[in-house]
Amino acid sequence: MAIERITAKEAALRIKHNDQVGFSGFTHAGCPKIVPLEIAKLAQEEHEKGNPFEIAVFTGASTGDNIDGALARANAIKFRTPYQTNNDIRNEINKGVVSYFDLHLSSLAQDLRYGFYGDIDVAVIEASDVTEDGKIIPTSGVGIAPTIVRMAKLVIVELNSWHPKELRGIHDLLDLQDPPYRKEIPITNVKSRIGKDYIQVDSAKIVIVETNVPNDGGGFAPVDDITSRIGKNTADFLVNEVRRGTIPKKFLPIQSGVGNIANAVLAAMGDNKDIPNFEVYTEVIQDAIIDLLEKGRITYASGGTLTVSNPYIERIYKNLPFFKERIVLRTSEISNNPEVIRRLGIISMNTAIEADIFGNINSTHITGSKIMNGLGGSGDFTRNAYLSIFLTPSTAKNGDISAIVPMVSHVDHNEHSVKVIITEHGVADLRGKSPKERAVCVIENCSHPDYRPLLYKYLESGAKGQTPVNLQNAFAFHNTFIKTGSMKNTCIS
Repeated sequence: MAIERITAKEAALRIKHNDQVGFSGFTHAGCPKIVPLEIAKLAQEEHEKGNPFEIAVFTGASTGDNIDGALARANAIKFRTPYQTNNDIRNEINKGVVSYFDLHLSSLAQDLRYGFYGDIDVAVIEASDVTEDGKIIPTSGVGIAPTIVRMAKLVIVELNSWHPKELRGIHDLLDLQDPPYRKEIPITNVKSRIGKDYIQVDSAKIVIVETNVPNDGGGFAPVDDITSRIGKNTADFLVNEVRRGTIPKKFLPIQSGVGNIANAVLAAMGDNKDIPNFEVYTEVIQDAIIDLLEKGRITYASGGTLTVSNPYIERIYKNLPFFKERIVLRTSEISNNPEVIRRLGIISMNTAIEADIFGNINSTHITGSKIMNGLGGSGDFTRNAYLSIFLTPSTAKNGDISAIVPMVSHVDHNEHSVKVIITEHGVADLRGKSPKERAVCVIENCSHPDYRPLLYKYLESGAKGQTPVNLQNAFAFHNTFIKTGSMKNTCIS
């Protein structure tokens, strides 16, 4: 029996108030494009009639504006996990309208299967192909798609012809076992393939919505002086580690977070001839990785998503045989898996909103209370990496904010997991150092010169003990910024 084909509006009408809905994709890549817009319209219509309409939203990571943005503007989201980057939903979260659960990306699929959050009523996923016997081929991002399609009572597939059917073969999708007696994940190198290149589901619960809509991948900001210096400092540090013998000459796989700084660091690594050709085991494959694959500087890339700008995804599709030999896309449960990260000896590089002088990192909150995006996969990699690195400009807001503070206003990664902090001013290698030694290292090498006297004054004012904290002034930088709009006028007593 042929799979039913329906319109996007008809698909949206099959979603009900209070449904728990899972969406495919990881960042904008692999996300459905038109059904979410119809869900948003449906919510608005129901609200105008005086009827409630809200859903719980589960995704692989952040999404395109067609999901988080459109649904937030329609007041259609009651619960959201595990990660977001959209201004509209961020505002709703910080106003307390949307209940948001920030979570390690590697955890969500298994937590859903364990039943921690209840059932998945509907899965809405993007596919490049669907067979009549229920084989679904994802597009440029996977996320939690295999789990949600198996759990869902209804699977709405956006069959998007903008993505070529020839994508089949780029994915490696493993059916994980759940406890007890879970077996090891047999990934022993970046190139290991351990699963299928499709998602198998009962075709009786599939409906298809045909689309032809491009990705909404915007470009990255050009490298500026700050990001260039961060990139150079990182590349130089890694070269020195190879010379010291603490990184093997063959080099180790690299993980890089999403964003302009990560793109700049990868580019700097590619330009540094003292860094040998290397592999990538990461969650997000960005523009710089594509450039370095074409140059041969990166020899293979394993990730969960092609989070690239549209000109780059078009380059990939035009030369698909080349890239299918050099890229594999996995679920977030595998791309971010702690077991695999530790086995392969990953060098992790992620960005921070702020770092404190003792090595704690805040990746998620502004002045302690307002969420920015979320934890993402940074915790998955940081805690289990061979070497964990955090990157940040030393200041923000034209120097009115110091990214190096006495105490972070929110802790996402504590001092026990953070090995190295890098800014445009230098590198703080925290390995083997006591809290006092770490503080001097961070202040001297990473903080902006305008803030060093204040940070040293704070350190000197700290209580005697293992960690010289001054509780009265721990958040003096933040409090001064809230009151005056700048941390420069901070008074340490």
